[in-house]
Amino acid sequence: MTAFKRFSDGGRISRDKPLSFSFDGKRVPGFEGDTLASALLASGQTLMGRSFKYHRPRGLMSAGIEEPNALFTISSHPNIPATTVPLMDGLKALSQNAFPSLRFDMMAINGLLSPIFGAGFYYKTFMGPTKRSWMFFEPFIRRAAGLGKASVTQDQNRYDVEHSTCDCLVVGSGPAGLAAALTASRSGASVTLAEQDFEIGGSILSAQSSALEEWRKATLGELLTYPGARVMTRTTVQGLYDGSQALLATHTNTGMVMHVIRYGAVIHASGATERPLVFSNNDRPGVMLAGALRTYANRFAVVPKARAFFATNNNSAYLAAFDLAQKGVAVSVADLRPVLPVGILSRCAQEGVMVFPGSGVDDVIGGKQVQAVRLSGRHSVTVDCDVVGMSGGWSPNVHLTSHGGVKPVYMDMIAAFVPGKGHLTAGAVNGTFGTIASIGEGETAARAVIGGNTKIQDLALPDIGPEEGYAIKSVWSAVSKGRDAKAFVDFQGDVTAKDVKQTHQEGFLSVEHMKRYTTLGMGTDQGKTSNINALAMMADLRGLTLNEAGTTTFRPPYSPLTIGAIAGRSVGKHFRPTRRSPLHQWHEGNGGVFIAAGLWQRAWYYKWAGETPATAYIKEMELVRKGVGIADVSTLGKIDVQGPDAAEFLNRVYVNGFAKLPIGKARYGVMLNDDGVVLDDGTTSRIADTQYYMTTTTAQAGEVMSWLEYLLQCHWTDLKVHVTSLTDQWGGMAVSGPKSREALQLAFPDEDLSNEALAYMGVRDFSFGGTTIRLMRLSFSGELAYEVHCPNDYVTSLWQHILKSAEPLGIKPYGLEALASLRIEKGHIAGWELDHINTLDDLGLGKMASKEKHYIGKELRFREALQAPDRWSLVGLELMEPDKKIRGGSILFAASDEIKGHGRGYVTSVTWSTELNKFIALGLYNGGLKHEGEEIIAAFPLKNEQVRLKIVSPHFIDKEGARLHA
Repeated sequence: MTAFKRFSDGGRISRDKPLSFSFDGKRVPGFEGDTLASALLASGQTLMGRSFKYHRPRGLMSAGIEEPNALFTISSHPNIPATTVPLMDGLKALSQNAFPSLRFDMMAINGLLSPIFGAGFYYKTFMGPTKRSWMFFEPFIRRAAGLGKASVTQDQNRYDVEHSTCDCLVVGSGPAGLAAALTASRSGASVTLAEQDFEIGGSILSAQSSALEEWRKATLGELLTYPGARVMTRTTVQGLYDGSQALLATHTNTGMVMHVIRYGAVIHASGATERPLVFSNNDRPGVMLAGALRTYANRFAVVPKARAFFATNNNSAYLAAFDLAQKGVAVSVADLRPVLPVGILSRCAQEGVMVFPGSGVDDVIGGKQVQAVRLSGRHSVTVDCDVVGMSGGWSPNVHLTSHGGVKPVYMDMIAAFVPGKGHLTAGAVNGTFGTIASIGEGETAARAVIGGNTKIQDLALPDIGPEEGYAIKSVWSAVSKGRDAKAFVDFQGDVTAKDVKQTHQEGFLSVEHMKRYTTLGMGTDQGKTSNINALAMMADLRGLTLNEAGTTTFRPPYSPLTIGAIAGRSVGKHFRPTRRSPLHQWHEGNGGVFIAAGLWQRAWYYKWAGETPATAYIKEMELVRKGVGIADVSTLGKIDVQGPDAAEFLNRVYVNGFAKLPIGKARYGVMLNDDGVVLDDGTTSRIADTQYYMTTTTAQAGEVMSWLEYLLQCHWTDLKVHVTSLTDQWGGMAVSGPKSREALQLAFPDEDLSNEALAYMGVRDFSFGGTTIRLMRLSFSGELAYEVHCPNDYVTSLWQHILKSAEPLGIKPYGLEALASLRIEKGHIAGWELDHINTLDDLGLGKMASKEKHYIGKELRFREALQAPDRWSLVGLELMEPDKKIRGGSILFAASDEIKGHGRGYVTSVTWSTELNKFIALGLYNGGLKHEGEEIIAAFPLKNEQVRLKIVSPHFIDKEGARLHA
């Protein structure tokens, strides 16, 4: 037996456009204009879900975005309210949180365990004397948690982001929103009207009024004639942010579009949400909001099959009761108010509606479908019915008005909160629920934006009676206090009135604490129907007014968003910008194989040296050690530092001295964070008396630039210094190897590159081929080497010129793998050592720091823990077992240690040494070189590998630096 039926005419559905969809594999008919919820209801499906904790049978409760029960998985997306999904042909909907089926769910046994599943049960029930108690239960709890399951397949939906502007953003398309949008558009303002439904009209769509419908069509029709008007359906305003910025989400048939809109003003016409009443078994399938029953009847032509019962404490439920009565449904109403308005009683008599004043529902009888209600109060009777419509009043949707930090204000007349001061609001969001009043408020709000006197034509409406006002006295009085174990406050979280009482008894009195202790309002519906009832209950228990108890904090987004919608197209390679050096095309056309290094695509190795990186980098290393090679270093950070105080500025930034650096010289420097930890290293050259050229590591280029700007703008505002990033304007190449001087001399025959003319760490600018060349005698490979920098437009031609000029010397390009390996052999920190946790002394660079001058991080560098004798520091590691290899990240242990835990350090960088003909590595080890010569163990638990290593100096080659000064 079904509880609902659909009329053959009426409603807003297109019966000439039938659709077919599936629910749990079963084909179900519907029509264009249906929602998934209305089509299921019309087909006789009242059971639509299972509750989160107790797996109780649940049906539809609402007709809008506030729906807590009827959640489905649609196109691999879980937890989609059926009430928000426009019906489409071929749609596939799957029920959730039930096994093996929706009708027979084995997890419903949880209902028998409700005594231990009360508020805070997870904090108390599964905690024991040790951590292992929780660890035992945690996998079972996590397996049972959640509603729908996230998909593990690739999301086929499309997500886009659009940026736009408007003079006026109107939130909501009910009578107030439509009136505001049209009034503003008539003045010439550009207007964006956002409506989360797929039809415009708001509460008009649920009404049974031809006058309202004519006004809606006329208003919308005129609005669409204005070029500056934009009407967005299936669009939710998810958040309002600083700078007059709004974030909107539009659902499309293929995905979602996020709109970032900058507005001149925003008019809140977001309406109100009906509240449920709290009584025993108020979650049975068939117990719905009164307004939802009215919507399904008038908009979708779906009505209870025979008998409807309404429970209310205000006038609005009678609108639904009268509409159903006129459609042939037998209607009864229990009203908690002992004295009712004469007009209500008169209309009830006229429509044949039976009324029980001073009475409320004590219990709902039935299982997977409502059968009857038992009343208490003045009338202790049982009434048979197919559905129950409940109305505990209306809560204005103040969420968006609170996003800027303006707290809502309590209005006693409606027992709810309305927007605080400073907003343009209209309609039900103000707590005024009459249609005519809403239209007037919409006009008034729009005129406040445009400053005009435009007036929408008068609307002749019949007296709509109870929609003009409410008389809500109490929410708490609606609770069956003696039998509230199954009286639900938050339907999605299975939070009962008993849980709220228990929370109060256990001392969680703040509404924010109550929310977290009970999980009330933390589901996908974010407490839209439960919040105000829970607040009222806690206020009553504490002897406070609802205003004194306050509200929880409203934060974006207003409704759930998929991660895909938030990310948009910024996924995969589009997550961050892909950066390419000015030589990228040359590498691509000349056998370069690329690897991602942060944001950059860098040449990893070249096919001239081998088909795999494992073989190619070794051959490239041999080229540099014995001849000459050229590497692309354009990705290094490059910063121009100029000004009268540039020398003093760098002297404070670096740990070593830069104030007396001669013009034409470069110096290796290290800078620290405020906390004494290494931020970056690199070389800085003095180009002129007031100009320096700083290079940073590739990874830290942006951070260092931001750091320097921050220091100048916030701390050292008296220094006359200007910093400019040249990372994207200048490129560079390293020419390295014993034949590098000879190679560059062939490329620049007019320049004297002798040791006397350009000594180690010397810098020279000269003109060549119509551009400036900056030649720096620097080496991180351990060989005689130079860096050649120039503006990007000339980098490729300069690179090709050097290659062609030095071709007789056998010059070839080498990639990132060889470049890093050469650094490791020389003992230079190669990258992973700079991970923001190591100090100057950890890296063996403590002797660089000046003892006289001040520099950033100096004080905190000498904290006791950072200077502890057993703190780790940089060491070299040699492989003692030739048939094995060292893995980066391996944990280091002393030979006598038990192999478990975090050990005494770890391996940071690994390479094959062409000089030593064995694997070598850099690492951090407790006590550092005090253990030089000792054998230790490197363990790699992921592969269950162990290998013996020997601690040596990190400088594997040319410790005296003879090659550098050649």
